[in-house]
Amino acid sequence: MSMLTPPGMGGKYRITGTVYPRMRRPRRRGRIAVAGIAAAAALGLAGWGTLQLIDVFGGGNGAAPRSTAAGVCKPAATSSAARTAAFPKPADITVNVYNATPRSGLAKTTADELKKRGFTVGKIGNAPVAYDKKVPGPGVLLGAPGAVKGAFPVLATHLKGATTKTDTRATADVDLIIGTAFTSLAAPQDATASMTALLHPKPTPTNCAPKPE
Repeated sequence: MSMLTPPGMGGKYRITGTVYPRMRRPRRRGRIAVAGIAAAAALGLAGWGTLQLIDVFGGGNGAAPRSTAAGVCKPAATSSAARTAAFPKPADITVNVYNATPRSGLAKTTADELKKRGFTVGKIGNAPVAYDKKVPGPGVLLGAPGAVKGAFPVLATHLKGATTKTDTRATADVDLIIGTAFTSLAAPQDATASMTALLHPKPTPTNCAPKPE
């Protein structure tokens, strides 16, 4: 009988050999805790990096102010009411529609459409000699210098590609002279979108505070 066999046990329970069975060493809880903390930190860094990439490629959501070499820039505070008051309503704009193309009927149909869109229509007819058959683009907006920052931008949302010119008239009416490249006024939904962008432009950072020391 081997010395490894306990007393009273023999036969099929006999233990032979001279090597004791090896027991598994207990796992150290400290290593498990450290490994868990390291994994959590790695996941946190990966998530933060992903958000940074989204912010860089998506342009951010505009919630955080921009930082420049001079300091932190905040968007200029301009009220919506102030921006709206800077432009006249279509009903307050009198538009004279003139046709400078060989195609007949354009002045009348264009004037009718402008009236449907809320503009006040004045004179309708053929273009003056100075412009007749001499407007290669979609059209020309002609008016007093005060129309440059008033009636012109509003009317231009309905006629893409139109050029603007000023004259010496003393009245506030505006001439829309239809050019050779004219096909139609902008679609109502496109004109509405352009007008919305005109009245509510995206703020730009202008007020910069110096960085704290």
